[in-house]
Amino acid sequence: MTGNTLHFLFEIPQGNDGVPGPQGPPFSDAIDDGVNTLDPGSAASVDVVFDGTNVRFTFGIPRGADGSNGNDGGTGADGPQGPPGEVSSAQLNDAIQTTSANSNSVAELAGAVSDPPQQMEMQAIADKLDELILALRRT
Repeated sequence: MTGNTLHFLFEIPQGNDGVPGPQGPPFSDAIDDGVNTLDPGSAASVDVVFDGTNVRFTFGIPRGADGSNGNDGGTGADGPQGPPGEVSSAQLNDAIQTTSANSNSVAELAGAVSDPPQQMEMQAIADKLDELILALRRT
C-alpha cells in the first residue's frame, strides 16, 4: 500500500499460442452511393458506412458561389457584327436590278471570228470578257 492506494501484483503465466483460424474475407468493394450538391460555403463531407461486405461512400460537395456581372454592372462591350439576316423581296429585287444595270454598260462583241481564229480575234474576246467581269463586280 502506498498512501491511500492499494496495489496488487499478479503473476499470470502466458499460455501457448492457439491454432490460427481461417482468414476472413476482406470487404469486396468500395461503392460510391452518390454525390450531393451542397450550398455555397458549406464544408465538403463524406459519409462512410460498412454494410458487412462493402464500404459505401456518399460525398457532399458545395457548389461555387454565383459570379459577379463584371466591372460595368453587367453590360459588357458590344460583340462583333453577326452575319447578315433575312432580306425583303424589295431589297432582293433592287439588288438584282442594280447588278443587271452594271452589265448593261458592256457593249456586245461585234464582228465575226475566222476559222481558225486569229490572235487579235482571241484577244478581243478576252478583253470583252474582262470588261464584263469588271462590270459585274460590286463596288
